[in-house]
Parts: sequence; C-alpha cells; structure tokens
Amino acid sequence: MRPVLQSLGADVAQFNGDESWELPIPGTFVIGQDSKIRLAFADSDFRNRLEPDKILEALAEIAQS
Repeated sequence: MRPVLQSLGADVAQFNGDESWELPIPGTFVIGQDSKIRLAFADSDFRNRLEPDKILEALAEIAQS
C-alpha cells in the first residue's frame, strides 16, 4: 500500500509523526454505564461501517436496563 499512498501524495509516516506507516482501523463501541462493552464493531476495510440502526438498538437496550 505504501507505493500507492505515496503516488497519491499521502505521507502516512509524516501524518503519524513517526516512520510506522500504520493505518488506524475505525471502530464503533457502545459501553454501558456498568463499563461493560455492549456492542463492538471493527473492520480493517475502512469502507465498512456499522449501520446506525445497530448502534441505536444497543443504546435503546442500555436505556431499558
């Protein structure tokens, strides 16, 4: 991926502030007031995101408990 990103002018190492060239993995987490994870979603393909209705369902379950 590094050559592709460099060809697009993206300097990930400079953005990160080190030489790692690591890309973050986006994630969504819903944590209850009891500090327990109620919903967790992470995908290495940044284009895949959790549907908002799933987040709302998890929040509604927390509100009911």
